[in-house]
Amino acid sequence: MRRCMLRCMTTMPTWSGHSQFDYEGSVATGTHIQYGTKGKYPITISGSQYAQLLAHFDGQEVLVGTSRDNPPRGSLGEWLNKHVTQTASASYVAPILVKEGYAIRVRDSKKIKFS
Repeated sequence: MRRCMLRCMTTMPTWSGHSQFDYEGSVATGTHIQYGTKGKYPITISGSQYAQLLAHFDGQEVLVGTSRDNPPRGSLGEWLNKHVTQTASASYVAPILVKEGYAIRVRDSKKIKFS
């Protein structure tokens, strides 16, 4: 669902599907993600950070790693913590990557496969 006021935001479910978040932008240009009550918490990821992420995980199947305090070694969550933000952001980034066709959700819903 998209809603536009001053900016056009897309609302999506988190990786687990238990809550929602809003974002604008794209993997190519960068995203501004808002989560929490009334979008109280923001995360910004640049297009170049996404490019680094995609190069790092190219062709791999890895754990998403949504843990807020200890994502598994080698997971998307661990990479995001080290290279983008200490905020647990894999729950938001993984669905964006799937929506935009950079990855697919593996049957084992804890994993993501990069194109």
